Amino acid sequence: MSAQSRRTSTTTQRKNPSMCQHQPACPTADSADREAARLTAHHPEQGWSLLCNGVLLFEDTGELLPDGQIIAPHRPLAAGRVTTAA
Repeated sequence: MSAQSRRTSTTTQRKNPSMCQHQPACPTADSADREAARLTAHHPEQGWSLLCNGVLLFEDTGELLPDGQIIAPHRPLAAGRVTTAA
């Protein structure tokens, strides 16, 4: 077997079919309201959930989109933790 025949083609973008099979369909992973999609898998002990639009949602509010894009955590500050200068 030659080195040429052992090469595999790679892609930078995963091609997942839509997991959303219900109506009305959930927001896509590109939508601003993508977090409103239904849960497909929920693993609180590991700190992540998979939404039906292919988004991995982490407990720190960070996200991993199906195309590999990372959304930084965007957790709001709790009212009890906000301090003001006297």
